[in-house]
Amino acid sequence: MTTVNANEIALGIESFGDDDAPLVLLAGGTTMLSWPDALCERLAAGGRRVVRYDLRDSGESTTTNPEAPAYTLRGLAADAAALADALGGGPAHLAGIGVGGMVAQVAVLDHPGAFAALTLVGTRAVAPGPPDDDLPDHDQATMSRLFARPMPDWTDREAVAEFAAAGAEILGDDPVAARAIAARIWDRTPGTAPPVQMANQIGMVFSRLDCKPRWRERPARDRGPHARRPRPPRPVLPRRQRRGDRARDPRGTAARPQGGRHCDPRCGGRRGHRVDAHARIEDGGCRAGLASTQQWTSEARSGRAPAIGTIPTRGCPGCFSRSMSRKPTASAVSAPRRTS
Repeated sequence: MTTVNANEIALGIESFGDDDAPLVLLAGGTTMLSWPDALCERLAAGGRRVVRYDLRDSGESTTTNPEAPAYTLRGLAADAAALADALGGGPAHLAGIGVGGMVAQVAVLDHPGAFAALTLVGTRAVAPGPPDDDLPDHDQATMSRLFARPMPDWTDREAVAEFAAAGAEILGDDPVAARAIAARIWDRTPGTAPPVQMANQIGMVFSRLDCKPRWRERPARDRGPHARRPRPPRPVLPRRQRRGDRARDPRGTAARPQGGRHCDPRCGGRRGHRVDAHARIEDGGCRAGLASTQQWTSEARSGRAPAIGTIPTRGCPGCFSRSMSRKPTASAVSAPRRTS
């Protein structure tokens, strides 16, 4: 185990595997020992560099005053991104467990370039506070039993280990393993003061941490470049031509509508408004050559090659293309066919 300076603080880390392998970063909840040794070793055996680390105010990381933390949840997220950058190896796979999962969720949103994947274990979908109605929360009966127990003597290593074992039984975990891990955490904790021990053993620092704004309450522009993806523009060509038969369109790419309005300045129709486009052809609002357009539309739908003399040579291709996507009108069906 060692420390790495990241985001102007020291973070305690332990590395498994080849330093040149793809990086898997494990955020502790709150200490790195939340991630079992056997799991880290198996991940590293699969060709990965696995690094688990202590959050601030826990383990070998910088500890100041857990009762009045001078950082926020987003500060812990910045620590994860800075650590991934300091370790190198390109975008990392970030995993968070317990309260470390809350850190990981914000980290990938605030720093999308630092991480390529996210894994969450035994955590909540939102930071501490009331859960959203559409998201799951901890079982309230279980949490009531867990926190109704009296706190141990934090200066007594055995009492702290017994406290952790009893909590593991409530959660359905292995009490023997929980006892051993709690004893190791106690040995690594810098001091026996109750606030410091509670920050390491049960993450009580998060009850005093500023976690606002929660990621679901932040505006989309503040949630990274992937929060809102622009929809690609819809093509205005008829269905038959969108399927690859572009030989029927003699106008070529340059004649298709460009920009937000129809490409002919004589037409005031709006691109994407099918009814508006068809109406502008029928009432003469779009000077696209009404009779030839109607016949071209009818013949294109029937699958016949239209006569050259029926191809519209004037007007707005936007209105013309939109009119072809509607059902044939009586005037279009009855229009006489011209031959050449």
